[in-house]
Amino acid sequence: PFLVEAAVATQSVASLTALSDFLDFSKEPKSLLEKFLYTAAFSPRPTGELLHLVLDKLDGKQLAPEIWETGIVAVGSLVGKLCQQKLCGLQQVVERGVETILRGLRGAEEEPQVVIYLLALGNARLPETIPTLLDHAEDGPTAVTATATSALQRFPAPHISSKVKQVMRRIFHQKRKSYDKTCRLAAAEILLDKHPLPMDVINILLATSEMETEMATFLLLKVQNSLQDHHHLARKIVKDIMGDPRINNYNFFSKGGISSSFSGPLTVTQDLTSTFGLDLLFLEGGFLRKSVSDFSLLSHGQRLRAAQVTFEAQGMESMMGENLSEGEEEPELMAGMSAAFFDVQLRPVVFFQGYTDLMAKVLLSSAEPTSVLKGNLLLMDHHQVIPLQSGLQVTVKLQGGLGLDISADMDVSIWEQELKTGVSARGSLAMDFQAELDSPFLQATLRSQTEVETSIHFDTKLRFSSSPVLMCLQLREEQVPYR
Repeated sequence: PFLVEAAVATQSVASLTALSDFLDFSKEPKSLLEKFLYTAAFSPRPTGELLHLVLDKLDGKQLAPEIWETGIVAVGSLVGKLCQQKLCGLQQVVERGVETILRGLRGAEEEPQVVIYLLALGNARLPETIPTLLDHAEDGPTAVTATATSALQRFPAPHISSKVKQVMRRIFHQKRKSYDKTCRLAAAEILLDKHPLPMDVINILLATSEMETEMATFLLLKVQNSLQDHHHLARKIVKDIMGDPRINNYNFFSKGGISSSFSGPLTVTQDLTSTFGLDLLFLEGGFLRKSVSDFSLLSHGQRLRAAQVTFEAQGMESMMGENLSEGEEEPELMAGMSAAFFDVQLRPVVFFQGYTDLMAKVLLSSAEPTSVLKGNLLLMDHHQVIPLQSGLQVTVKLQGGLGLDISADMDVSIWEQELKTGVSARGSLAMDFQAELDSPFLQATLRSQTEVETSIHFDTKLRFSSSPVLMCLQLREEQVPYR
């Protein structure tokens, strides 16, 4: 496995040829193939040849569903990174990658397939695919609408045009049909986060007075959080609106729901701020519908989602004897998880789907956490020659590697009426810096090696056998050795 990771990181003609010869997608164990595809997806500066290799390995073969899904998501990531390097119109392989995703999306008949292609478009973040995402966001079934809207959330604010906002308003205010809570909230977040207009903020706040308690509580906290976040684009607008006593009053902000949205700093330095955010959306009966834990890095106006893990459970209402909202379809019983690391969305993991599957998992629970991502990634690979005023040259090399082991677990106990989720993230970062001055009469080398290890565990435990729901949240961070 490590040699596969190293060969992808090298990206020389010889290493890619060796990978092509060695990897047989019809025989190799799934874990090794997934490792190859994810290492390619996380590559900091991929080449067209790497995308070519991935497309060739996926093309026209009967693959295991997990490998096919991981491959399509990886293609989206590679296309996006090649376009960031301004190679979009210059390399035919990039056009082939985009066409592979769009052609697959047009021909996909089953909902899970459509979701995977939309995740790939979210990883690619190509402005020309926004109309396609809008069509699926407005007209698709719940899972498709949620995925397409989430993909649109990943685009920078300048790409969220008035047309995108118009569609988001129709989804949030349910102008054409009823939408699931999670879809409406994602639409509201786009309107609040991407260069928001005062009227949109006011209309979202006014709409909370007619919503279910939990959804209203969640949205009001989202708006209030933007006041605490100095980097938030809506901060000034919300501050002005809160000056109006017709909106900023007890009647509006006294919702008694248990849903919550929180974001705060973990570390703050002159150049970097790291934040931890947690969103918890509950159903009216107290069952957790969705939880999102987010670790982000902010530096000089740029934001990087270092890690985001989402747990979702749906269809629990009927099992608990709850009534659905008017006009809302009864969703299929399902629990699953999705994760994004360093702005690369991974394929979703389904814990159970349907009542029979749930019972089998409850009775045969192995208590083993699900591995989300495990491996070594090349994060930085920089080489620069700097001419000095004296006429000499300095060669600078910087490489940074990241070892990751992330696992997640979700355990539902029907008898004890408990739900537990856990995310464990262990990582080690190694950086190697070298500056070399080489001339006929003088050689000098400066070298620095840095290693840092960290481990974060985030657990939630909910007991919904009584009202109000009992909830325990725990974020544990082990000591960070730094060498």
